[in-house]
Formats: sequence, C-alpha cells, structure tokens
Amino acid sequence: MLIKMGENLMRILELQHVTPGNLRGFVRVKLRNIRNGGVSDQKLRSEDTLDRATLEQREMQYLYKDGDAYCFMDTSSYEQVSLSADMLSESIGYITPEMTIQVEFYGSEAVGVELPAAVDLQVLEAGGLVAVDLFPGEALDFVRGEVVQAEEAVEGVGGGVAGWVGFVEDGDDA
Repeated sequence: MLIKMGENLMRILELQHVTPGNLRGFVRVKLRNIRNGGVSDQKLRSEDTLDRATLEQREMQYLYKDGDAYCFMDTSSYEQVSLSADMLSESIGYITPEMTIQVEFYGSEAVGVELPAAVDLQVLEAGGLVAVDLFPGEALDFVRGEVVQAEEAVEGVGGGVAGWVGFVEDGDDA
C-alpha cells in the first residue's frame, strides 16, 4: 500500500498494532520513501490521518537491465520507463525477459510493480540433493550423507528463491 505523508510517497513495509496494557493502542509502521529509498519507523495514533495514494496500473513488458535500472515498455503506447532496483525490491528475482507485468504509476511517475499470481521459472541450482522422505519435514541427503530439512532454498532463473521439495533438480521448470 502506498500512502502520502506531506509531499512524500511512502510504501508500508511492516505494520503492527500495539496495545500496551491499559494505555491507548497505536500502530507501529515501517515505511520506505519511494523517491529516495529511505526507510523510517513511525508510531501512528488513532487521531492521525493518512491519505492513500491513488495508483494507476499499466500493462508493461520487461525489456532489459541497464546498470541499476530495469527498463519496461508500455504494451499499448510503446513508451519506455526505467525503475531502479530499490523500487522493485524483492520482485527483481521473479522478473524474466519479455515478461508482461502491471507497473504502478502515481500520476506520471512509475512507483512499483505488481507481479502475476504465478510465475514460470527454471531451476538453476537445487543444491544437488537426492532425497527420500523419512519423517514429515525431513529427508536424507545422499550426497552429504545426512538428514536435512525437506524444504530447502532453490534459486530460479531471475535470482528468486523458492521453497523446495525433494524431487526438484537443476534445470527443471518450476
């Protein structure tokens, strides 16, 4: 969610409602300034008011990476915009070349992306684990000769990391 605080656009990263004993409750939020990337913590009381930023979404296609910027093209007008790695944050690992995604705009300024619900990736590295289920949540790693957690990290083509189950191998489509 994007909110306006003064002239700044802030993205809510974390949100926690706190009720300390018999005192009034408040909400502790961690915010990232969209324009400069700065992160701050705020305490908001029930009397505080916030303005939710109205965003427009446009369908755009990811073209290429240029240094620290990621270039996208509007599929209807062919207009190109660049987004920094800071704006994309965790989404970077799940964006693949020529992927069509929704880019969020505040006015004429691109402020973020919304990924599709499912993304097709190829497994680059699965840790070489050859496993058999032992007990729920455990597997035997024949390569290392030890019992490990059945769910390990798997790195995908875009650099994204997903949970892994014992039958996934390097080069598989995930």
